[in-house]
Amino acid sequence: MNVLILLATILFILMAVVGGKKGIKSFIALLLNFAVVIATVLMMNDPNANPILLTLVACGIISAISLFYINEINSKTKMAFLATIITSLLLLTFIFFITEKSMIYGFSEEESDSLTIFSSRIGIDFVKVATSVIIMSTIGAIVDTAISITSPMREIHEQNPDITRKDLFMSGIRIGRDILGTSSNTLFFAFFGGYMGLIIWFKDLSYSMGEIVNSKVFSEEMITILTAGIGVALVIPIAAAITAYHLVSFKHSKE
Repeated sequence: MNVLILLATILFILMAVVGGKKGIKSFIALLLNFAVVIATVLMMNDPNANPILLTLVACGIISAISLFYINEINSKTKMAFLATIITSLLLLTFIFFITEKSMIYGFSEEESDSLTIFSSRIGIDFVKVATSVIIMSTIGAIVDTAISITSPMREIHEQNPDITRKDLFMSGIRIGRDILGTSSNTLFFAFFGGYMGLIIWFKDLSYSMGEIVNSKVFSEEMITILTAGIGVALVIPIAAAITAYHLVSFKHSKE
């Protein structure tokens, strides 16, 4: 606990020194989002609760905190929030389908030994829980990409008010292409960084490459990463289209 407090203190000091007031707000937003996640997990313990609905509400709150609390309510955060919600809803059905067909829900074979003393009849739909986990895992990357698209697009429009909607949209797409590569690499290496111990364990158990790829615990994380990548790729044209339409239409309405 002392180590966690020390690291949190160092993070807060660095964010305050480097980011100033916005850095402090970002740290507070991190704590608020953590509280939202914990509250969502606790509410899932109710057998009558719908994990997917709870997760969607939580993602909406997390997006609002990350966008509106840190960057205030303005055109770029409104468009980023709308793009995030639309992308999440589009991914929902796809994630549920993939989760059910791939059968990655529940506990893996590697985790079964430590769970033998517990009852698996807990009255919760593990398909919905697995879907919720993937949705929650993708929301951060989607929000980050959305604001990274809408913010420079607004700056481009302010510097060039006469830009056409098509040119502004294409500017957003070009920005998104640069973000897409780095975001995909971040998601990919975050998996291998967090699961390096698991990969070493696979090696010690002499798992073949086929056994590694087909293991539930590996497949679950890879599906999460790939789904997050799909979400990042989807939010780029959605955010660019919404922002271009809003900024150009708003300009015309003022005229």
